[in-house]
Amino acid sequence: MNHIEHFKIMALYNQRMNCQLVTAAKTLNNSQLIEDKGAFFGSILGTFNHLIIGDMIWLLRFAKHSNRYQALIQLSELPYPTSLDDILYDQLEPLIKVRKQLDQAILDWVKYEAQEADFHRTLTYSNTKSEVSEREFSELVSHMFNHQTHHRGQVSTLFSQLGVDIGSTDYLLDIPDEKSAG
Repeated sequence: MNHIEHFKIMALYNQRMNCQLVTAAKTLNNSQLIEDKGAFFGSILGTFNHLIIGDMIWLLRFAKHSNRYQALIQLSELPYPTSLDDILYDQLEPLIKVRKQLDQAILDWVKYEAQEADFHRTLTYSNTKSEVSEREFSELVSHMFNHQTHHRGQVSTLFSQLGVDIGSTDYLLDIPDEKSAG
């Protein structure tokens, strides 16, 4: 499988999982969403904000990799974080709107703008401490998806502690079954 096909599946998995988490979040009241549960980013809402922040940082770095990446370049119009634990959205509805926008931008970028050769080049970027790195682009994209999965796992635990079932989190559900495709 090439990188584009793999990242399309990852983008669909990402979109599905974020939708499931948002659906679960809508069952909670604001106090439950903002209560500090001792998670790395405190609360469910804090963790949701961190997921958006991580995506924003990486996607805007990725946008500099090619002028074809218009789906990512357009994200520069969104509020940009000053730290990894910013609360950019203190209410669920505006957060959901941005989460959907980010998920669609990721999917559109991979489906319509990325080219396989892009993933075999390096990306030079500065991290949040202004340290410059140069790494293979495909590995950075994999890191972004892995980061999302990591923090969604944390927030799914917070939902579980509240007795909220978010549904299946298995990536396996998004991998096409070759037997049924043929």
